Amino acid sequence: MFSIRTSFILPALLALLVVNVESSFSGGGGGTYNYDISKMSDLRKLYNSKVYEADRMRRPLEGMSFQVGVLSHSGVRVTLADGSKWLVHKGDGFGISSQTVVVAARHMSQDWKKVETKNFRGSKTVSDFVKAGGTDYSLIFDNCHDAAGRMWE
Repeated sequence: MFSIRTSFILPALLALLVVNVESSFSGGGGGTYNYDISKMSDLRKLYNSKVYEADRMRRPLEGMSFQVGVLSHSGVRVTLADGSKWLVHKGDGFGISSQTVVVAARHMSQDWKKVETKNFRGSKTVSDFVKAGGTDYSLIFDNCHDAAGRMWE
């Protein structure tokens, strides 16, 4: 039987984690959702995985060859104990129930550039980054830069 906590976490895992949003790498706006991980046990494992290192990342907006301040897209690439890397980022139409999504870093284009690196020494989990990113997107009040900034704290 599920506890209250598990009953809450399992749907959140499905809603928030590991949505490989094809459109998120081409500017967002909804689209086809493919999953890097589909087994609930693997989702739970990723969600609870400790983050040892994180890179604050930035790339130009879709259709632009340059980036200037907020005219760019931000996210945080996390490295887990097993060495796997995942990008946690937010955008309009990126997810189903949440606009903050986690995708395997292998899907990142070469346009992403590292801004800074921080050693978290396992003090945070992937779920902490997702929660910090938030569920809703607003271009003015809660965008990818705001989400990445909260993840970084």
